[in-house]
Amino acid sequence: MGSLTAQLLDELGYDPADGVPEWNELAAGRPIAVGALIAARVGAKRVAVARLGSGRLVVVDDECPHDGGRISDGFVDGERLICARHGWELEARNGRCERACKLRK
Repeated sequence: MGSLTAQLLDELGYDPADGVPEWNELAAGRPIAVGALIAARVGAKRVAVARLGSGRLVVVDDECPHDGGRISDGFVDGERLICARHGWELEARNGRCERACKLRK
C-alpha cells in the first residue's frame, strides 16, 4: 500500500481503490435502470442507490435497520427495497431505509 493510500485511509476512512464508486461519479455516468440497486459511497459513508419501479431515484444508508446487513446486496421490488439477509421489505424515506409492514416470505 502506497503512502498516499495509507494517508487517505487514515484521514478519510476509506480506500479509493476499493471498487465502490463515489455517488457523484455514478450520477454523472451511465443512467441507472429501473430496478437497479447499486453500492456506492459519499466520502467514507456507504450508500445504496436504487431506481424504484416508479422511476424515482433514491440514495439511502447502505444498512438495513433490522440487523445492519447491506441494502445494496438486496433488490428492488416496485417501490420497496428488499434486504437479502432476512427478506425485510423496506421503504426509502429521507435518506434512510425504514422497516415496512411485513417480512417478505
